[in-house]
Amino acid sequence: MRPEALKTLFDQQAAGYDRQWEKTAPIRQCLHFLLESVFAGLPGEARILCVGVGTGVEMAHLAKRFPGWRFTAVDPSAAMLEVARRRAAEEGFLDRCQFHAGYLETLPAGPAHDAATCFLVSQFILDAGARAEFFRGIARRLVPGGRLASSDLASDVASPEYELLLQAWMTMMAGADVPAEAIGRMRRAYAEDVGVLPPAQVEAILRAGGFDVPVPFFQAGLIHAWISTRQASVD
Repeated sequence: MRPEALKTLFDQQAAGYDRQWEKTAPIRQCLHFLLESVFAGLPGEARILCVGVGTGVEMAHLAKRFPGWRFTAVDPSAAMLEVARRRAAEEGFLDRCQFHAGYLETLPAGPAHDAATCFLVSQFILDAGARAEFFRGIARRLVPGGRLASSDLASDVASPEYELLLQAWMTMMAGADVPAEAIGRMRRAYAEDVGVLPPAQVEAILRAGGFDVPVPFFQAGLIHAWISTRQASVD
């Protein structure tokens, strides 16, 4: 899917996005629970870059857990970002946030961040070189040794295991009251518009994008998450 078409889709979904995925919250909650541990040791006043922040759920979780942290929230969907802004205002951490509606490369230069999150974003970049460059753009915004927590749909789509996982995933979506037509679109999108790659290939892309030793720390169905460390030097 072209970037502008994807942006339009998320603009349209923003108002009801959290409600639509409410029944899949246990997956997100587990990921965020583990995120606290992989970000342990960051400074008390750490700066966190949230790329493709969407409605700001992971940012809100971290803001509540770490009251000294500050956040840069980036998303090309202005509608999604507005939901994240309202969440920050309602939960009392708006004064610790900077919001940027646009792609990461348009974010004005500023102090380097101590860590970044990027959940279910890079999978929409189908070209492996462009995907590595996307991660390199994140690496350039981090201090040397800064951490990236990222997640993407990942599997070997040519394997028999994938069909079993995909069927289980779609069954879960049906149980979460996702409409049948939306599930059909999702299945087609996974084949045509989403770069579902074997986990080892995603790890190779992270390394090519300026990160060392991507370590898997979470899996639920097709979602895999890694904690990676910025290389000392990023071209």
